[in-house]
Parts: sequence; C-alpha cells; structure tokens
Amino acid sequence: MAPNWDDMKTFVAVARAETLSGAGTLLRADPATVGRRIARLERALGFVLFTKSPQGYVLTAQGQRLMPHAVRLEQTMLEANEDMSGKGQDLSGQIRLGAPDGSANYLLPQVCAAIAADNPELEIQIVALPRIFNLSKREADMALTVSQPTAGRLVVQKVTDYKLHLAAADSYLAKHPPITTLDDLRMHRIVGYIPEMIYDKELDYLSGAAFEQVALASNSASVQFNFIRQGGGVGVVHDFALPAVQGVSKVLAERFSLTRSFYLIRHEDDQRVARLTRFAQLLSEGVRAEVSRLESQA
Repeated sequence: MAPNWDDMKTFVAVARAETLSGAGTLLRADPATVGRRIARLERALGFVLFTKSPQGYVLTAQGQRLMPHAVRLEQTMLEANEDMSGKGQDLSGQIRLGAPDGSANYLLPQVCAAIAADNPELEIQIVALPRIFNLSKREADMALTVSQPTAGRLVVQKVTDYKLHLAAADSYLAKHPPITTLDDLRMHRIVGYIPEMIYDKELDYLSGAAFEQVALASNSASVQFNFIRQGGGVGVVHDFALPAVQGVSKVLAERFSLTRSFYLIRHEDDQRVARLTRFAQLLSEGVRAEVSRLESQA
C-alpha cells in the first residue's frame, strides 16, 4: 500500500509539533485521527517514524530521512494548488512567523494585523521565543531575526535597521541620583539579559560596559521592559517599544546608542510558493514603515 498525501501531511505536522494534539491543531483534526494516520503511514512504509519521549514525538532515523522528501512534496502540493487555482497572489490559509519577543510584542502585531485586515482569509501566527528558530524543522514558515544565519538552505533578506537606547521610568529617575555620565550608572540598578541565556551575540548589549553588572535580569526583552516600566532600574530598550508606554524616558541618549538590524529568514524551497513570497514582501514593507514611524515618536 502506497502512502497517500493526507498521511504524509500528517507526518510533517507531527514532526513539527512533536505532539499529536499540536499536529491536530495544525491540521484541524482530532489527535486520534492524527495517530491513526501516522500508524497507517508506518504500515505502508514498513518503518517506525517516531519514538515517544517525555518531550513528545521524536523522529527516528527513518523519520529524519523521510522528512526532507515530505517537505518537498508539501511544497509541490502548495505550488500546484496555487497554479491551478490562480490564487498565487491571494493571501489565505495559515502562515507562521517566528520572531524575538521584543519585536513580537511591540512591532509585529500592528504590522500583521494590517496585513490580515486586507486579507480576511489569511491566518497569521506569531511565535515569540527567545531563541533561534529552526526553519529546517519547519517550526515556522519564516522568521524575523537579529542576525544572519550561517548554515542551512536558507534565504536571508535584510529588512531594516533599528535603534536602542538606555531608558528608565520617570519615577525611578526622580528617586535616584542624577545620571549625567555613563560612569554614573555604576550607582544604579541595571536591567538586562541573563548572561548565560543570551542566545545571539547581537543581544549582548552591555558586554564590556562599565555598568554591565545586571541586577534585574530576564531572557525576555519584554520582561526587561516591564522591569524598567515598574521603576526597577535602567536598561536598554528598543526605540520602537517606547511609544507603547508613558512615563519612560531615554537616558544619556547622546552618549549611548545601539543600532541593530532585522533579517527575514526563509527556507530556500519556499521561494517558489507565491503566497509566502507575497506575505514576505508585505511584512518587510510593513516592518520598515512601522520602525520608522515608532522611532520618530520615541
């Protein structure tokens, strides 16, 4: 018995979600149905494709060998559907976007909401994780990152530069000694990343600074910003996040300023999928415009 497309699609979904329930959500099917399809595919191929672990469903060696073939089949089916329907430029279905939590909280919601408003059949998912996304495992259809990957069959597009500055709550500044030089920061509580959990060198904002000792730390940029909002101390903040709150001001803006870049990362095979290419174009345009708008208000 030859495997059918539904079973292969289910295999890809389980490999990505690593649980039957997660795959069921992607496929809009109940977990029992997902399990039956996987069992049917394994019988058809004569191989065990997954082992179950405490972390979920993990690909066996045979499953890992099958995955790139299944992904290519998935891409072929998407291309065929777009070609036959003539809807390559229409945005519909589900697109999953991975992003660091700072941009995922303060930048992407309004950009993606605007795209969705113009495309009512489109479903956008933003996965906000403080780590690098694995597009080869299809954790997302594309990812907005702060550095360029050095490995993998990926296509990298620089989207825009963005700026960061030191900032603190006005309430904190009113209660503590004035900050007129960078050296003054030695006497203040510093908010920043947990050093050993900095997953990208571009996020290592304070390394080598005289005030690099962090008193309030998190692996999340959004948590750091909330530390600052609550008067916890002084920390590095995205300029595009500042307009989202009141009562937080830049500190030593003329003496401490960082510039970083956003890159849009896609899997090489996805270049042939017109809907993903169109979404990537709209996303890039929207992010550039929104960064410019928000930074002008910061």
